[in-house]
Amino acid sequence: MKVKDLSVIIGVIFIVVMLVIPLPPTFLSFLIMINMALALLTLLGAMNMRTALDFSIFPSLLLVLTLFRLALNVSTTRAILSGGDAGAVVETFGSFVVGGNILVGLVVFLILVIINFIVITKGSERVAEVAARFTLDAMPGKQMAIDADLNAGLISEQEARKRRSDISREADFYGSMDGASKFVKGDAIAGIITVFINLIFGIIIGMLQMDMAFGEAVNRFSTLTVGDGLVTQIPALLMSTATGIIVTRSASEGNLGTDITEQLFAYPKMMYVASTAIILMGILTPIPNYVTLPIGVLLLFGGYMILKGQKQEDEAGPIETEEEVASEELRKPENVVSLLNIDPIEFEFGYGLIPLADANQGGDLLDRVVMIRRQLAIELGLVIPVVRIRDNIQLEPNEYRIKIKGHEVGKGEILLEHYLAISPGVDDPSITGIDTIEPSFGIPAKWITEDMKTDAEIAGYTVVDPPSVVSTHLTETLKQHAHELLGRQETKQLIDHLKESYPIVVDEVTPEPLSVGDIQKVLAKLLKERVSIRNLPIIFETLADYCKLTTDPDVLTEYVRQALAKQITNQYKQDDETLKVLTLSGKIEKLIADHIQKTEHGNYLALDPEVTQSILESMQQQIEQVQITNNTPIILCSPAIRMYVRDLTERFFPQVPILSYNELDANIEVQSVGVVNID
Repeated sequence: MKVKDLSVIIGVIFIVVMLVIPLPPTFLSFLIMINMALALLTLLGAMNMRTALDFSIFPSLLLVLTLFRLALNVSTTRAILSGGDAGAVVETFGSFVVGGNILVGLVVFLILVIINFIVITKGSERVAEVAARFTLDAMPGKQMAIDADLNAGLISEQEARKRRSDISREADFYGSMDGASKFVKGDAIAGIITVFINLIFGIIIGMLQMDMAFGEAVNRFSTLTVGDGLVTQIPALLMSTATGIIVTRSASEGNLGTDITEQLFAYPKMMYVASTAIILMGILTPIPNYVTLPIGVLLLFGGYMILKGQKQEDEAGPIETEEEVASEELRKPENVVSLLNIDPIEFEFGYGLIPLADANQGGDLLDRVVMIRRQLAIELGLVIPVVRIRDNIQLEPNEYRIKIKGHEVGKGEILLEHYLAISPGVDDPSITGIDTIEPSFGIPAKWITEDMKTDAEIAGYTVVDPPSVVSTHLTETLKQHAHELLGRQETKQLIDHLKESYPIVVDEVTPEPLSVGDIQKVLAKLLKERVSIRNLPIIFETLADYCKLTTDPDVLTEYVRQALAKQITNQYKQDDETLKVLTLSGKIEKLIADHIQKTEHGNYLALDPEVTQSILESMQQQIEQVQITNNTPIILCSPAIRMYVRDLTERFFPQVPILSYNELDANIEVQSVGVVNID
């Protein structure tokens, strides 16, 4: 063990030993002076701290020093009653300090006890109790502020942990101080009782066992009793004062001495008023002028010097604060650009949904957002930017909305203390609630109360709690707009990460013949159709094979999709290892193939609007037929026209996957459940 740890342990053991083993009077004198020194050091430490956490050990230190002082009380009482001698320090305080007048000594002792017990200890106890309650009440708001800053990217995870730890320590500190103030109160009561015991039993023992006369016994033991009381109460008063300073101290940039002098003398002209009042008291009352005049002149001179110093500072120019400097920086033209920053992802909610994000009220939205980012990193291979979560008073209390790069892409309304019952297709009349639409997939649903939850589940409804509704909506929205979150900067980060393991294939693809922008377009096209880009090695191997033949992102995307055939097949196949699809008739495939226009800037589909309308209507009918059977509609076509079919259906059926024959695993069984045809 370290020397510091060992010394504290030995000290505590010694305190316990003092309670049972008599100590010589000379040694007691050393211990009494050590007690005073420790109390003075504690008071000075409390005066020089800036925040409560700077002296977080104080509650435990107060307990140890109080126990030490009580052990000294026991030892001095034993010495007084057993031999009539408690050491030179006690003797000195009992005779010299009080001028040999025992009555004066008792009065002084009683005054010290009253000041300590009624004034300082009582006030400190009340302040500690209120501070502990207010600190605990403020914890949820402080935790939310930290989580919001973390999600907004303003602080790091390490800084967030440190701030959370400080908040927890602060709450523990004030809670401990609430209890520690009781130690001081109990110590004061114990001091009063000890004085009466020493005085009464000392006189009795002096007369019966030491053969003293009554007057001699009273004089001897009253002197020792007063001395013992004073050497006990002075350190106790210092500790009580330190306790009061700590619990009444607010966070500050300076220590107590600096703050008092700066704030007490902040208005030097008022010192002129105080000086005039003191001088007039000496003139108009019998108070001697030699008492009031020096004080008045000192205040007058002090006010003059402070005003003179302030004028010199004003002439030298104002000292800009950090806020003023920051404000001035923002006014500079070159720094206005910082105001144009837009958060990639924002989640805003009305004040009624604050419990969703407040961990102290059972909210776990922040944890869910972290899990969503991890989930999407696994599913899509894309690192989703930090989601900025904040309340917005402009929204309805139960409303929320999702923004991507400043634009609203989703919104919904949540009823806390309710459950969302998603309809199974056929509503049960016995299940009543508030009709609504499930925000993620647009399915009819109802907000029901908790007592109806079990009945709704029995009736076939899918029952979801509000946090799950929000997290599901956020997940689906991010999947739908993932391609918008992948820019060149994010693509460069993915390339750099891949290069650490596959440097050769990366060097073969970029910067020549494909730029970062070309690769970004290919990856964005994959994400737009919800194809994961996590398997970057295969994607880059494919790009390396074909980038020398073409740099057209559309064509390269088709080659990459074919290379990811197993991944795409596993993404859409059913549990029975089959893939149920809608196919295009030969007539439609030929029609599309014949109307592909090739230009210098790329190829595009140029169909007659009436033909396009007919194809889309036929697709709509087939898709509805498939959805009735609770299957996911998938359209299968030839590789040559897949991307053109996707362009044709993207606006009308964005959620319907368009696959080509070359994107299917050879081992998968394909079942056609419908054919898209036109007359």
